[in-house]
Amino acid sequence: MDEWKETGLRYAAAGTSCMCASCCTNPVEVTKVRIQLEGELTRQSAIKAYKERYYKGLFQGLVRVAKDEGIKGLYKGLTPSLIREAIYSTLRFGSYEPIKKLYGATDPTRTSLIIKLAAGATSGALGSWIANPMDIVRIRLQGDGKLLPGQQPRYRGFLHAVSDIAKTEGLRGLYRGTVPTVQRAMILTAAQVPTYDHTKHSILNGGWMAEGIKLHFVSSMGAGFTTAFATSPVDVIKTRIMNQKIKGVAKDEILYRGSLDCLLKILRSEGFYGLYKGFFSNWLRLGPHTCISLLIFEQLRCLAGIHPI
Repeated sequence: MDEWKETGLRYAAAGTSCMCASCCTNPVEVTKVRIQLEGELTRQSAIKAYKERYYKGLFQGLVRVAKDEGIKGLYKGLTPSLIREAIYSTLRFGSYEPIKKLYGATDPTRTSLIIKLAAGATSGALGSWIANPMDIVRIRLQGDGKLLPGQQPRYRGFLHAVSDIAKTEGLRGLYRGTVPTVQRAMILTAAQVPTYDHTKHSILNGGWMAEGIKLHFVSSMGAGFTTAFATSPVDVIKTRIMNQKIKGVAKDEILYRGSLDCLLKILRSEGFYGLYKGFFSNWLRLGPHTCISLLIFEQLRCLAGIHPI
């Protein structure tokens, strides 16, 4: 197959697989964002904060959102989420192997883990930086919970959110939180794709499984857990910074001045627990998302006549 054609098909398969996964996991994403924002900078013990939660864990949170806002509430932010995946995941999945080769990988079965981690971090950073505006819009739409009587939603929908942020906060507003977003993407992609890649080839080299769906499933589930554990703290920081209100807020009253400021404030007010708010939701989103996206990605590659990862 022509190299350019193979590259184009690989990028198309990357974006398509992750958009399919995003459709399946959006309700979990909404619940995770709500849990991460709940009790923001409230000075109370972790035990008390845990007991007084409105969204009491993933499953009760899903039910609460559905009861308060209907099924539509579980799919808030789906449009920017799909656009984000079409940009972000197309680049991070599609660019992983070319960057890996650029860094010196010659044999996919014997490539060192360091090269894989570096390739994953690089492709993740590239995709997340370009897709940052869609991440901002997604989080703000998903962060709006049940409205009180007479209260108006922050944004009427996707287009209103984009235009309002651009008009009131400018280009800088659409790229707010870029640093924690890129940090998260570097950690996520470095944990996700290389863990899948390394686990899969370790199993193949050990002769424990043959190439196929069973191997892809086992490798992707392991990658999902590793990714959730590694990214949860920076994911909370990213969500808080992107969701904070800027419109009509004095400069000296802005809640977070950056990633480090957000980290320190969370630790002071909420303790270490605050950095892992929504971990279970994050894992149950990233696990299936990783599994679905990588399984579909591998199957689409097979259909297109491209070698597996």
